[in-house]
Amino acid sequence: MKKRKHKKLPAFFEYGLYTLILLAVLFLVPKFVLEKVLVDGESMENSLFDGESILIEKVSRYFGGPGRFDIVVFHKQAGAQKRTYVKRVIGLPGETVQIIGDTIYINGEVLKEEFGKEPMVYSGLAASPLTLGEDEYFVLGDNRTVSADSRSESVGVVKYSELDGVAFFRIYPLGRFGGIK
Repeated sequence: MKKRKHKKLPAFFEYGLYTLILLAVLFLVPKFVLEKVLVDGESMENSLFDGESILIEKVSRYFGGPGRFDIVVFHKQAGAQKRTYVKRVIGLPGETVQIIGDTIYINGEVLKEEFGKEPMVYSGLAASPLTLGEDEYFVLGDNRTVSADSRSESVGVVKYSELDGVAFFRIYPLGRFGGIK
């Protein structure tokens, strides 16, 4: 039996191929799979704190949207610049959300949740029943007295196309390293 000899590529082609693969990974992974995001502000306390680094996964958004209580990262246009937000999903597409006092209602039923740091004092856009479209989500920060979220006109409901990913892991600070609830 004859051994087959493999033809070896010239070194510069081989290194060029490795460079292309590395560049593809560096650009495609953050765009379509995983991305590191820095938490900016106090709106998600006590779940996430200002300055923490988190990982978001982007794959699940291609197989359906986030679920209730998932922490999502999304972008909204604020004048000439895009602003990044980190909030918790409360209302899902097609649902009707209303906030009376500090109680959240989904389709007329009280939503049982324990994420709010302080009782809400502002209902904003959800003071009256707000029915979400088929591609819209209602989000709130956990620190609801300081959070700009779906209650405010500057943020409003979040469209599916504005979602960037779902937060699932804290990588910094090391003392809080681990999964996110």
